[in-house]
Amino acid sequence: MSYYQRHLFFCTNCREDGNCCENYGASRMRDYAKQRSKELGIAGPGGVRVNIAGCLDRCNEGPVAVVYPDAVWYTYVDEEDVEEIVQEHLVNGRVVERLRI
Repeated sequence: MSYYQRHLFFCTNCREDGNCCENYGASRMRDYAKQRSKELGIAGPGGVRVNIAGCLDRCNEGPVAVVYPDAVWYTYVDEEDVEEIVQEHLVNGRVVERLRI
């Protein structure tokens, strides 16, 4: 069994050309997801880990986040979108198709 059931990685990179996830509040959305995973009791060994990532190289589809080991890529706009990813994918194991890239 793996140490974490799932990892949620948020690209927080900022490119010199300005085309970057951080311009969409990626760090703030990562902080929100991390806090929610703790509040929901799913954070930690055997559960979920929410991390930042460097460039995930999907800048034109950003902002982006990815859930591993499921290899599901998401885009999002606001906290409601991130909340849906947390609730549906991380808690219930269901892919949020409307946000899937």
